[in-house]
Amino acid sequence: MAPRIDDEESGGRTVSKGAGATPAPAARATGPIGSGTDSAVPQTQPSVPDTTTATPEPETSLPDTETATPEPETSAPGAEAVASDAVPEAVAAETGSVPGADRRVAAVRRLASAGRRRHAAQLVCSAALLAVALTGGAIAVGAARDGGPAVAAASSAVDPGVLGGGNLDAAIASLQTHLRSQPRDSGSWATLGLAYVEQARTKGDPARYPQADKALRRSLALAPGNDQALAGQAALAAARHDFKDTLTYADQALKQNPYSERALSSRVDALVELGRYTEASRAVDTADTRKPGVPVFTRYAYVHELRGDVPTARRVLEQALSVATSPGDVAYVSAQLGQLAWNQGDYKSALGSYARALAADENYLPALEGRARAQAATGGRDEAIKGLETVVSRYPLPGPLVELGELYEARGAAGDRARARDQYALVDAWIGLARANGVNADLDTALAAADHGDKASALRAARAEWARRHTVHTADALAWALHVNGHDQEALSYARGATATGYRNAAFLYHRGMIELATGHTKDGRASLTAALKLNPGFSPLGAAAARKALEAAR
Repeated sequence: MAPRIDDEESGGRTVSKGAGATPAPAARATGPIGSGTDSAVPQTQPSVPDTTTATPEPETSLPDTETATPEPETSAPGAEAVASDAVPEAVAAETGSVPGADRRVAAVRRLASAGRRRHAAQLVCSAALLAVALTGGAIAVGAARDGGPAVAAASSAVDPGVLGGGNLDAAIASLQTHLRSQPRDSGSWATLGLAYVEQARTKGDPARYPQADKALRRSLALAPGNDQALAGQAALAAARHDFKDTLTYADQALKQNPYSERALSSRVDALVELGRYTEASRAVDTADTRKPGVPVFTRYAYVHELRGDVPTARRVLEQALSVATSPGDVAYVSAQLGQLAWNQGDYKSALGSYARALAADENYLPALEGRARAQAATGGRDEAIKGLETVVSRYPLPGPLVELGELYEARGAAGDRARARDQYALVDAWIGLARANGVNADLDTALAAADHGDKASALRAARAEWARRHTVHTADALAWALHVNGHDQEALSYARGATATGYRNAAFLYHRGMIELATGHTKDGRASLTAALKLNPGFSPLGAAAARKALEAAR
């Protein structure tokens, strides 16, 4: 089945909306919607006092998760020297005529054609070369129209409207011009680092993360402990899926500025991705009190969706859409509404939300991908394939690559099997690139390889990710990797744990049902598979068909 793989995940959905994109409206998410929504889901975890200055103790009802993390550098010894040449390199890249999207796709495809099973060192070397090709040898080469979310807190040297409008290429060019003449402006270095994080995310190019790191370290070398750079480091750590460091940096930023929207948002992301859901709920309430706005509203909605409270999630997203003003915000929130509707099998609403997102930004990747998934679920397979071919030609990311590969397999026309294999090989190439640039890609590996790659590698990656963090998504990934490797008895507890919070996810139910059948729990297995198909009958081009086949066989 097609896993939901995003370059910056929070439970399989992108929640990395840049802080500072929308002026905070007066209304809070907990106001007109109701502050008592937590009572709808039984609390199985003890209350943990919220704090924005220290990492809380882990919840006792969850598996052990380490909370202590090494203190990240705030003065970044040597950072000034390391980063001092970043602006000239960036300017050189910006003034060159490099077709960013075409170079990126061609480079990934060249790496993929070299083979999926090369020696690890060889792959890292190839990925590093790929990173150079993706960035034209330096920083911030990109397609002409991003339309992605804005980044946080612009320096006074740069018009904040440039960032708020979502034109990251223009914002980066302005920052580079300013820093060429004012290289000791720590605020502009921090803003540049945040812009690189957003650009890497929206363009699907992890090769930009090292440049973001250089800019943020430069800012901290010039102004040790400044909250803007610390919040930027939290965002960068989240983008690289290092959620323990995300939490540490966010807490440090909030010590300096308790109202930092970026840091408040990153703190929620970190707690969600560490599986500390009760703490995440309390943290998002704090963020909603201090800095209500689109970034906080979307996180508030997702925290409630993870607990099975879909009505509250929908109401909060609708409220966020009502206060969204920039095209980037409208596209972002509309796509989130589309994903929420798709997860519930409401394809008509999903298509409507994706249409609204694309009306705001015709190139918004999550909406393009989501529309194709909804089209496939409603019988428009050829239309979905055409749409996803356009997406992966611009952004060869794991999620749309796997989805396209499965659609080829489901169609089964001449040459489709080879086309599918090509997509899965590109996933391997992207994962190699991500790892070469400091991204933890074990969850991506586990999800993709379990169905379309090396099953043993999938299990190793899933175990490694579970050792880092215990979430519903890592539990599901480990359960499925164990299942495809024949370890069904061990898989069962993880599969049931993945659905224990009430999160409504058809893929999770499908995995659980197949594992229950394999372990002799026929009645339970049939119930889980039936629930999956009732919830979202088109959840996967291949998984939905496999669920129906298993149900027939279990009669």
